[in-house]
Amino acid sequence: MIAIIDYGVGNLFSLVSSLRSVGADAVVTGDPAVIRSADRLILPGVGAFGDAADKLAATGLDDLIREEVGRGKELLGICLGMQLLFEKSYEYGVHRGLGLLSGEVVPFEGMIAPELKIPQIGWNALRFTQPECRLFRGIREGDFVYFVHSYHAVGCDDSLAATTEYGIPVTAVVAKNNVFGCQFHPEKSGKVGQAILRAFAEGVNP
Repeated sequence: MIAIIDYGVGNLFSLVSSLRSVGADAVVTGDPAVIRSADRLILPGVGAFGDAADKLAATGLDDLIREEVGRGKELLGICLGMQLLFEKSYEYGVHRGLGLLSGEVVPFEGMIAPELKIPQIGWNALRFTQPECRLFRGIREGDFVYFVHSYHAVGCDDSLAATTEYGIPVTAVVAKNNVFGCQFHPEKSGKVGQAILRAFAEGVNP
């Protein structure tokens, strides 16, 4: 069973639907007992980094996530959920992340050409830096996925698995040991996104 961690980030129906469409047993929960009993975890997220980090801390879910990852449980962060995996973010101040991966989250503003719109919204191609990453076993380099974000991760070379281009190379996927992250929304990325979710749900030996 996959536990989609619910800490008040909004409607998670499309993510649940996408997981169930690939045969995964998924539940949305903020219950620590359910999260501990799950085989894998997904940390979703929309909105501002600081607000999301505060909500995780207020519920104690931040420590629980670190505990479960430390026990070897697999975790997939999606969009803001991926950004929360890093050490800190500079979104409207400086905010501490979960610290599960090295790196920090910085704005596009000042780093990309002024004619490029912020946030980045739309379909962009993946370029693999870890072609062997399990999340990619059902897709091909150059496949398109759907992004919506104004901030991106830097300083994460030790976990970088794929980039996309938006004036500069942008971190799109990270993977290190049992921690994974997608800056894009796989649940909004059609068959490519479904293949990524299936690969995560199936584990090492499907």
